[in-house]
Amino acid sequence: MFQFLNPVWFIGIAAVIIPVLIHLWNIRTGKLLKVGSIALIEAASRKSSRSFKLLDILLFILRCLLLLLLALLMALPVWQKQVPAAKAKGWVVIPRERLSETYQKFKPQVDSLTQAGYEFHYFNHGFGKSDLKQIFLNPKDSIKTQNPCAGNYWGLIKELNLKADASLPICLFTPNQFKHFKGSRPNVALNLKWQTYTPADSVTTWIHDAWFTPNGNIRVVQGKSTPSGITFSFKNVKASNGSNEVYIIQTTGSNASIKLNNSKLPAINIDAKNTQVIIYTDNYKLDANYVKAALQAVSQFNQRNISIKTVYNISAIPKNADWLFWLSDKPVGNASAQNIFTYQSGKVTSINSWMSNAGRFATSLADDDRTQLFKTITVANTKGQPVWQDGFGNPVLTKEQQGSNKLYRFYNRFNPAYNNLVWSSNFPAWMLQLMIDEKPVNPAYDKRTLSASQYMPHVSTNKPASTTAKITETTSLSRYFWLALIIVFATERWLANRKPKPSVA
Repeated sequence: MFQFLNPVWFIGIAAVIIPVLIHLWNIRTGKLLKVGSIALIEAASRKSSRSFKLLDILLFILRCLLLLLLALLMALPVWQKQVPAAKAKGWVVIPRERLSETYQKFKPQVDSLTQAGYEFHYFNHGFGKSDLKQIFLNPKDSIKTQNPCAGNYWGLIKELNLKADASLPICLFTPNQFKHFKGSRPNVALNLKWQTYTPADSVTTWIHDAWFTPNGNIRVVQGKSTPSGITFSFKNVKASNGSNEVYIIQTTGSNASIKLNNSKLPAINIDAKNTQVIIYTDNYKLDANYVKAALQAVSQFNQRNISIKTVYNISAIPKNADWLFWLSDKPVGNASAQNIFTYQSGKVTSINSWMSNAGRFATSLADDDRTQLFKTITVANTKGQPVWQDGFGNPVLTKEQQGSNKLYRFYNRFNPAYNNLVWSSNFPAWMLQLMIDEKPVNPAYDKRTLSASQYMPHVSTNKPASTTAKITETTSLSRYFWLALIIVFATERWLANRKPKPSVA
């Protein structure tokens, strides 16, 4: 069946009016007649001396056809063919990017199923049908270079549920790595048998992050991913240009990079940034001392270059600092920084609760991971995304993006009269989590795996009645329309530029 996936482009067919107007707007001057009487001239003047006439009919048709083909091409023409489920005993489905490795893992099962009449389909968008024998006869042409990060398997399962008949047996073979499963576990009505394996490259070691320490060394965060999880280790390396048994350090101008020795993974840049933190206060000097002590602990633990300065005069606040802790009841005003942490003014209310920085998982934390809350600042409306919350789910600290800057609003105080945070050993850890954005793991390095109980979709027991025309094969016709478009365009240009033969007198 001939279909268009984007029929809104049919409006482009209206463009054929352009060549119609061009060809019709052919004004011909009337013939000059030599006459010997003025009366004849006056009589002729009442008649039109111009006429509209359609010339170059073939050129006109080609130009209309050119615009028509362009509009149809933009509408995405396809040929859809309904395939009765009875023709195939079942499907064997394997991801294209993992075809060679997956086939070798399950070769006996796959060969047995295909010999029994099962069709082979790729576990990719569209679930294209192919022939395994032909694929491996020409592996260079048929098997794409493997991309281990391709495909969201749960998303493809949802798509497969809409495409395949509920009674059609489907045997799916894939890796079981965590990075292939995103979103929520789907609910489907499929006759699905899903077998997985752990790929051969199941362990990866890489440099996750690196920065210069205050004493000039390099702090290296090395990641290791295995099927059971991801771990990180920290090492200090001397900042000498060259290589050793473990690392290769390269310096180009003011930039430095580091990579693992004997590794094909790319080098990463070494962060040389010095983070500038300003603490401003007027009436909360005790609070400022607590914050400064926590930030100094963060700097010592994390070994990053962090300069911390307390000021009591607004004019002493430098422009474009990395962090500004505004510990004052006065509004921030014109003070600027990439990150502003500000006290919020409001009604001070006594409360018997706790606060946590674990977001919506705070209620499942142990008591040691929470801090007691005695007072809170109550306002009519809180703005921003909650970062710290109390036991009732109310925000204690919120974050709001303002252009390229972030504004943190604190509905409390760094004071023992308000909470136990400033006396808690977790205070520096809270500040570290607040100030240092966690660098995400590259999906290509993630080797964690899931068990069958974790990745299998929820299969509905109430399957719909079997249909014989639910499986639809879709073939794109765009290439044929492109070919026709090129031929018509070339012909139109040839006719338009062709010189007419001179007439023989």
